[in-house]
Amino acid sequence: MPHELPGLASIVAILRGVTPERAVAVGCVIFEAGISAIEVPLNSPQPFDSIAKLSSALGASCLCGAGTVLDPADVRRAHDAGARLIVAPNTNGDVIAAAAERRMIAMPGFATATEAFVGIDAGAAHLKLFPAASYGAGHLKALKAVLPKHVGIYAVGGVGAEDVERWISAGAAGFGFGSELFKPDYTDTDIAARAKRLVESVRRVLQHT
Repeated sequence: MPHELPGLASIVAILRGVTPERAVAVGCVIFEAGISAIEVPLNSPQPFDSIAKLSSALGASCLCGAGTVLDPADVRRAHDAGARLIVAPNTNGDVIAAAAERRMIAMPGFATATEAFVGIDAGAAHLKLFPAASYGAGHLKALKAVLPKHVGIYAVGGVGAEDVERWISAGAAGFGFGSELFKPDYTDTDIAARAKRLVESVRRVLQHT
């Protein structure tokens, strides 16, 4: 699969609602299942503390970062906490530039070709189609015809294991999995099983593409 994030394979785990007290245990469960990129959305409790704990515990082997990043100041705070990935639900050139200045990977959210090109022109090499379920794999396939081939598109929002094949067929470089993988009330055993299922689904499709 082309255009994957460095050290990532094809899945970003979205830990919306995780607490600093639980972040490392959850992160380790997910990492051991084969997912090597984790984002902590900034609307989670004490997100920068969670990012710092994850970055320290998992080190360079896992790409840890912040999600729902709307302001360049939060890019700086995330970087100071050890983040190397900045994910946003929208396309904000200032956020992308702030990430680039710190040699962080930016993944802005987009829905239209106009938004995609704004992100690309600002320096993003990875984009997040969000919410993916609202637009569908056909939307991505049409966009891929005009977007630069070096840009990787990640499908995020309402995508589950059963949807992986059609999204990869449409040209997705990867996925962001949120509630399909983690909710605060899921046990570590639940999370491990969900992570294993998602990883196996992606790997199974990739073996036949």
